[in-house]
Amino acid sequence: MSSNPVRRILLIEGHPDAQGPHLNRTLADAYAEGTKEGGHALRRVVVGAIEFPLLMRAADWLHGEVPPTLKASQEDISWAEHVVIFFPLWLGDMPALLKGYLEQVARPGFAVGPEGAKPFGHKPLSGRSARVVVTMGMPALAYRWYFRAHSLKSLERNILGFVGFGPIHETLIGMVDKLGDAGVAQWQARLRKLGSEGA
Repeated sequence: MSSNPVRRILLIEGHPDAQGPHLNRTLADAYAEGTKEGGHALRRVVVGAIEFPLLMRAADWLHGEVPPTLKASQEDISWAEHVVIFFPLWLGDMPALLKGYLEQVARPGFAVGPEGAKPFGHKPLSGRSARVVVTMGMPALAYRWYFRAHSLKSLERNILGFVGFGPIHETLIGMVDKLGDAGVAQWQARLRKLGSEGA
């Protein structure tokens, strides 16, 4: 049992392939194992296993009903003290399905203030921390320094930070095609440790 405070953690698997096996699933499993070792409460969402429509117009986001399949995700986010999002970097960004999921879940009145409220003064999800775990084919340093981690920063600033999450930590895992079994095992150990710490 960890000496860290027990936390309510929501793990969101953002890989569109719900069946696996793939590296994101392997690493998410390691993190989940760590949360058990640390005595934390864990809920898990597999985005690829949820059927939901994409938003097609602004009016749907503002006034449309949240799909019934995603109301449970909103409840999970409300319950959580810490949210961990795993996804692979595709075409320099998160997979489109994960983006569509976040657009549907982050509705006015839940994740952002109701229409007409001051957008920078009302953060309904304040008090929650987050970690974003991103796997990629390029070196993580190249993504961070050459590409300025633009898509990650957009997620942190324009979605998570905007609705009140903070602090937001990141774990970048590069050169995934060359990790080999030993490299994967090292990352599993790191993610398991983060899970046990509730970080």
